[in-house]
Amino acid sequence: MTQPDRPVPNRGPDERIICALDVPSTAEAARLVETIQDAVGFYKIGLQLFAAGGMELARDLKAEGRKVFLDWKLHDIGATVEKAAANLAGSGCDLLTVHARPQVMAAAARGVAGSGLKVLGVTVLTSLTAEDLAADDHALSPAELVELRVRQALEAGIDGVVSSPHEAARVREIATQAGRDDFLIVTPGVRPAGSAQDDQARAATPEAALRAGATHLVIGRPITAAADPRQAARAIAETIALV
Repeated sequence: MTQPDRPVPNRGPDERIICALDVPSTAEAARLVETIQDAVGFYKIGLQLFAAGGMELARDLKAEGRKVFLDWKLHDIGATVEKAAANLAGSGCDLLTVHARPQVMAAAARGVAGSGLKVLGVTVLTSLTAEDLAADDHALSPAELVELRVRQALEAGIDGVVSSPHEAARVREIATQAGRDDFLIVTPGVRPAGSAQDDQARAATPEAALRAGATHLVIGRPITAAADPRQAARAIAETIALV
């Protein structure tokens, strides 16, 4: 089974690890990055920082040679999403999320065409359970809804999806059947053994997520809330070095 972006051992940070900078301010985020140093080379900027100078932080991180994941979950009419994605394509960032709706994904794909920015469709949030989906009038289970949205993402021609580790193996199977061995599977809800689950309903360890087919792991509090964030990141990298 082919997995893209596999790191070379002992040559810089493992870029399968994406550290989530889910903190209140860009100043706090910058301090975390400075503390973590060379243990992480890929950072996620989510909605919390979007309204607090997140794009300026993204540019700073890119200027430092780091990779940036804009987890902004764009969702609007196609024309608006296409224009927003086109504007972001010039930022030099690496990943962008949109809601996994066919029109939205296709529009984002058009917007970033010709750039290095890769689009991911958010399938089902890792905090949601089957009961949550039923309350939102969904007849499908989380796994069934993820499968539907993965097929729609492939049809839209985007670069990958965000899904929980629990669905990663099925996502990889569907992508491989479609001839997309380069399809990215970015998994939040990743918790090292012994960590608190926090608000993640469908979590897994880093090793389990990668073995299931994930290409990237989004890890926040187990790194950022640790007494020593740099050491916490290095410890996670060590546990997945041979996976």
